[in-house]
Amino acid sequence: MCGYSKIIGFIFLLFLGSGHAQNGPFKPKNGNTYVIAHRGEHNGIPENSLAAYRKAIDLGCDYIEIDVRTTKDRKFVSVHNATIDAYVIGKTGKVADFTLSQLHGMDIGIKLGEKWRNTKIPTFEEILALCQGKIGIYLDLKEADPKDLIPFIKKYGMEDAIVWYLPASAHNELISIKTNCPECLIMPDPGNKRNIRKVFKDYAPKYMASDMGNISKSFVKQIHSKEVKVFVDDNGDDPKKWHQKWQKLLDLGVDGIQTDQPQALIEFILTTKNQ
Repeated sequence: MCGYSKIIGFIFLLFLGSGHAQNGPFKPKNGNTYVIAHRGEHNGIPENSLAAYRKAIDLGCDYIEIDVRTTKDRKFVSVHNATIDAYVIGKTGKVADFTLSQLHGMDIGIKLGEKWRNTKIPTFEEILALCQGKIGIYLDLKEADPKDLIPFIKKYGMEDAIVWYLPASAHNELISIKTNCPECLIMPDPGNKRNIRKVFKDYAPKYMASDMGNISKSFVKQIHSKEVKVFVDDNGDDPKKWHQKWQKLLDLGVDGIQTDQPQALIEFILTTKNQ
């Protein structure tokens, strides 16, 4: 009996280790709205770094937003800009023109202070390993072939823990994801409300994306009529308007808010919930 119990325990641990037991659809951790940390929680922390992603996890965010690009030697990293100019002292050039080894030799932290010296650009797989079973990923496909990313996602069992953000006009990429990973969650941005019906017809997504410039009550209502969730970028560059924008989005009934101020957003949602 003891030996049998050990075998069962081993199988259970093995299953947990695969990631499948920890992932899948999940409810928001704070109220009824998903909090999406844009480039991680990067206030005082290098953006798109593992440190910024860890901070978002520690805060209790629901998703981190990452920006995936391809290196010269066909590896995948998270960098928002097409170049490394804004992140590295004394170096310039496109991410696509450097190998992974060259990029790993660059320090993206020292510009923010000695505390962050030797912070590295993370690989896609490092991000998956960090996030597996802890937080969802809002994947902004900047410059990468979806077919090359899908094997990594399947390796970590995160097909339904990742939403793929793309403009609805990126037809080839969206179809590639649906074809090569039917269980993956595409999240096209239709732009103007008049495009929503076509996006439903072309892609039948479970998620859609939008921003403050296009979102409206009728926009959200039309998407929700198909039982589709909508995630919105708050475009929050003005601190004086954060609460105003967040309240508007909550009143509209959006399902998720992407922000550069995830900690403040969590506090706002919880305060609003308790009123």
